[in-house]
Amino acid sequence: MVQGGVGDIDDLPKNDANYTALTPLWFLERAALVHPQRKSVIHGSLHYTWSQTYQRCRRLASALSKHSVGLGKTVAVIAPNIPAIYEAHFGVPMAGAVVNCVNIRLNAPTIAFLLEHSLASVVMVDQEFFSLAEEALKILASDVKGTFKPPVLIVIGDENCDPGQFKDALDKGAIDYEKFLESGDPEYAWNPPKDEWQSIALGYTSGTTSNPKGVVLSHRGAYVMSLSGALIWGMTEGAVYLWTLPMFHCNGWCYTWTLAALCGTSVCLRQVSAKAVYSAIANEGVTHFCAAPVVLNTIASAPKDQTILPLPRQVNVMTAGAAPPPPVLSAMSKHGFRVTHTYGLSETYGPSTVCAWKPEWDSLPLEAQARLNARQGVRYIGLEGLDVFDTEKQTPVPADGVTMGEIVARGNSVMKGYLKNPEANKEAFANGWFHSGDLAVKHPDGYIEIKDRAKDIIISGGENISSLEVESLLYQHPAVFETSVVARPDEKWGESPCAFVTLKPGTEGSNEKDVAQDIMKFCRAKMPAFWVPKSVVFGPLPKTATGKIQKHVLRAKAKEMGPVKRSRL
Repeated sequence: MVQGGVGDIDDLPKNDANYTALTPLWFLERAALVHPQRKSVIHGSLHYTWSQTYQRCRRLASALSKHSVGLGKTVAVIAPNIPAIYEAHFGVPMAGAVVNCVNIRLNAPTIAFLLEHSLASVVMVDQEFFSLAEEALKILASDVKGTFKPPVLIVIGDENCDPGQFKDALDKGAIDYEKFLESGDPEYAWNPPKDEWQSIALGYTSGTTSNPKGVVLSHRGAYVMSLSGALIWGMTEGAVYLWTLPMFHCNGWCYTWTLAALCGTSVCLRQVSAKAVYSAIANEGVTHFCAAPVVLNTIASAPKDQTILPLPRQVNVMTAGAAPPPPVLSAMSKHGFRVTHTYGLSETYGPSTVCAWKPEWDSLPLEAQARLNARQGVRYIGLEGLDVFDTEKQTPVPADGVTMGEIVARGNSVMKGYLKNPEANKEAFANGWFHSGDLAVKHPDGYIEIKDRAKDIIISGGENISSLEVESLLYQHPAVFETSVVARPDEKWGESPCAFVTLKPGTEGSNEKDVAQDIMKFCRAKMPAFWVPKSVVFGPLPKTATGKIQKHVLRAKAKEMGPVKRSRL
């Protein structure tokens, strides 16, 4: 009789035959093998196949390697939804480096901070944003002075843009992206990461501190989330995906990698409009797209001459970034779109909860369905823990739909951490959970619903704006004595910043309209355009007995003012 120890069943070590580090890079190699001639990326007249995309990504990895860009190095990409930014999601990590997709709506000083903080070795920039990158690099060179080593600067041309811009960038010494690819080997033998914990991507979130925080993501997390996103959404092999969501937003919510896993097709939209969305659905066979609620509102309320209805097929839409208003969800359903509502953060690889649809909801009136679907829902398949915690006791709140707490999460789809920010990491990962900073309730069916934003984040068109950062810049205006910024409803953007301002003594008698215009002009020179307050209200600020500004009172006032009207021009 053989006596076995209790550990015998686990006494089987990993080896090369049964263990490989998880990475979404394998999806691309498989797509090129299975469907080499299927369209991978469409952008205007440009059509690439999976075989071509795989070769182009290997060329990029090879060319980067020749410039000594590999493990531990960062490549910044400043571009809208074009093929090059899609290719960077594979080509950069194939070289062992980390891809950092930069929000094109940021201003030059902020981008300069990101490039310095990430120590970017290469900057790939779309021709339309070359002057923005150029200005950011000048600021960076000025800040670091003698120690500055300029990154390799690559400009991406686009036939849909002014050729003069592209020529100007080349004349200033930038490398043509296509020429850069030509210097690389299309058969480059890339290596997967030895450790799946290796970083694959870096993204910046504004948070509420003076500078953005760098969110670091792993190959493992990207692998898990790209498959999880497909399962949650019911995406199938060969899906045709329209890029309305910027790929610089949480790496396109990981759908950059998902599309390769499904051997699907990416249809790039450089600029999003209702007409362009309906046209792509009609002409390119689009089956899926992601968009913030503000974009859904644009699509649902588009004039007849900008739509192509009825839809040729049911189109699946995923929305996140802010709670979608039930009337918008209802209008989208009437048009034939099936909307899936999700919630997440940069720190959770994008969406990580879903308002999972239940068959019993099908028989409810559209308005009731929309109300249920406006909740943030339950955890993704790839997220192992989600709850709402009492902020003081750090225990789960009752599932009564009333008691508020903070949304917390844990699992493989939580970031590695913030780059070079141990204090923020300590706070974010306290007690073994990631703390979102968002306040919510938990309903009896276990679905969560956000009720407030703990840190007063304003969500404008799906973009996060820190009210504290806007306030700190407003305080630099010579006429501003006190200020507080809150969200005001906005017909176009969902929310926009509203500044409540007390003027300095001696300026109270000024023409308020002129002062408001001057404040907005001042802001436009200091911050990204979407941060600029669309409303300025003058008067004393409500305060507690200890002198703290009562933001909840101001939020109520902003709501009473009604939404900022959409421009009729």
